[in-house]
This record gives sequence, structure tokens and C-alpha cells, in this order.
Amino acid sequence: MEECKVCNLYDLSQTIAKDLLESVTYPWEALSQINDYILEIGNKLNAEKYDKIGEDVWIAKTAKVMPSAYIHGPAIIGENAEVRHCAFIRGKVIVGNDAIVGNSTELKNVILFNEALVPHYNYVGDSILGYKAHMGAGSITSNVKSDKKLVVVKNGKEQIKTGIKKFGAAIGDSVEIGCGSVLNPGTVVGKNSNVYPLSSVRGVIPRNSIYKKQDEIVEKI
Repeated sequence: MEECKVCNLYDLSQTIAKDLLESVTYPWEALSQINDYILEIGNKLNAEKYDKIGEDVWIAKTAKVMPSAYIHGPAIIGENAEVRHCAFIRGKVIVGNDAIVGNSTELKNVILFNEALVPHYNYVGDSILGYKAHMGAGSITSNVKSDKKLVVVKNGKEQIKTGIKKFGAAIGDSVEIGCGSVLNPGTVVGKNSNVYPLSSVRGVIPRNSIYKKQDEIVEKI
């Protein structure tokens, strides 16, 4: 499925995780490597730009982190990023430059590209959000199937077995996820697509599309 490949979802110049993502074909293949990748590059970060806080947490000096936010390592918070009131970062997280992690938002095993926005009451787990991707208020990724079986990415009759139990969503560059939406396990949203508010999304959404409901996905004009 070409639509699901890293090279077709993301501009890799817009993330510190470029080398990691270049080493895989599909984004979910990188999820198990985020922890070790952060530890590998963390101590190589420019000490004039980043402070190491506690154990394995690197925060850019220009980032704004509210005192009420909780950050567990390993984690990297990029330049000019914002981590707002009561954000809960559970570890294995890369927050890109100029990205926003909003009030009461929870992140776990996630890569946020530069300028990605999860600004209001979001849960994002075992997922990757592209450059300028935006999740509306209350929208979440569901990263484990209710039957606890391994996640399969489906695009019509095509299927890819990921071989992993936890995979939320791969959201391409400049995607807009409407408020209150749920991205079910194994969701892939192509570049420049929009998802209507209050949607329950699963499978592969092509780039440049508008997702209105499961059987109504139209091309952007």
C-alpha cells in the first residue's frame, strides 16, 4: 500500500526523527524504536539549545513548559514548543519544534513532527503525527483493539499485518482531525486530508480527501 509508506506521508526534513523514519518503510515499524532513538540522540543534542532535566528528558531552552505539566523520559521537547497546563507525557515521546501539547493532553510512544498540534484534551498513543497535523479538541487515537489482537492496516481488500498489538494512527502532513473524533487502531490518514468532527475512523484515508463518514470519503477540490 503506497499510501501508507513513510515517504508518502511525511516531509522528513520536519522532524528530529528523520534518521529513524528513513530506516523503515511503514510508520508503525518505527514505534518500537522510539525509546532507544531518543536515548541515542539525546546526549548529542546541542547543550547551548537543550537542557537535560532529570532522567532522559531534554527540553529546548526556547520551549515553554508549564509547571503543572508532567514529563517522563525518555522525551525530547523541541525548540519553541509549548507543553501546556496539566499535559501528561508518559515517555518515549518526541515533540517537534513549534509543536503544541495542550491542556490535559496525554502522549505515549509518539512522534510529533514540527508544528504538529494536539492542543485540547487529546490522547495520542503509539502514533506519529506529521508536519502541521492538527487534532481538534477531544479527538483521540485508540491504540489497542478491543479483542486485544494484533493490529491490521486495511485499505479495502488490501491488508498489512503490522505484527504489533499497539498502533494508533499514522497521520500525514497538514491533516486536520475534527473535534471529538476517534482514530481506531491501524488508521492511516494521507497528507492534506480532513476528517469531519465526531467521526469514527478506521483503515486508510487517501491523501487530499475529506472523510465525512466510513462510506463517504470524497476528494478535495
